[in-house]
Amino acid sequence: MRRERRRLIVRLAAALAAAPLARSRAAEVAASDARLDTATTEYGGSRCYVARPRSGAVRLPTVIVLHDERGLGARMEDMARRAALAGFAAIAPELSSARGDEPIGNLVALTDQVAARPESGKLGCLGFSSGGTLALELAARRETIVAAVAFYAALPAVLEVPRIKARVLLHLAENDPEINTRVPAYEAALNAAGVQNAIHVYPGTDHDFHDDSVARHHAEAAALAWSRTVAFLKDALP
Repeated sequence: MRRERRRLIVRLAAALAAAPLARSRAAEVAASDARLDTATTEYGGSRCYVARPRSGAVRLPTVIVLHDERGLGARMEDMARRAALAGFAAIAPELSSARGDEPIGNLVALTDQVAARPESGKLGCLGFSSGGTLALELAARRETIVAAVAFYAALPAVLEVPRIKARVLLHLAENDPEINTRVPAYEAALNAAGVQNAIHVYPGTDHDFHDDSVARHHAEAAALAWSRTVAFLKDALP
């Protein structure tokens, strides 16, 4: 299972490398936004960018934001700030900075540490591409994760699904055959295991449609997917 997941991620990385060069972008939420408190810290051996609403309660529902193959850059920090403006404490780890070479192991350690904080409310995770894969794997390994959102993720083995106790939200691109061929079996496994789930396919979109730094960005679909994500997380992490 681990070897299969790595092969899928390698193929995705190769496809991304062949894609048009990234376009410049402006952050949707400025790093200096006065409504937020931001910091860089470490959890589970990973360097993390943390954002939370300045006027929020001390204890907040918390979302772990998982980067794609490009790592924790300006876009993922911006996503953390967007989550914070929606009312969550957001933690975005740079998984390549963690000690060891197995991202899911480092992520489990990070999750355990975050869950133990007195200021952490219910936990969810949100990931893009390979980060979406990790979000689903994390949900299968930790019952403290009660909501998992994955954007165009290479789906993990269906054998892991019965361990998932979280609610699951999947966002899929219409033109993403390598990902989408696995969806029917994964959806069937979710339903058989009684995992509450919602799956959305966005017409006319390609892999990475939510990323406004690439040519495949689809603004309308990205906005709809994000609004669905925020509504899902607010419902699952009250």
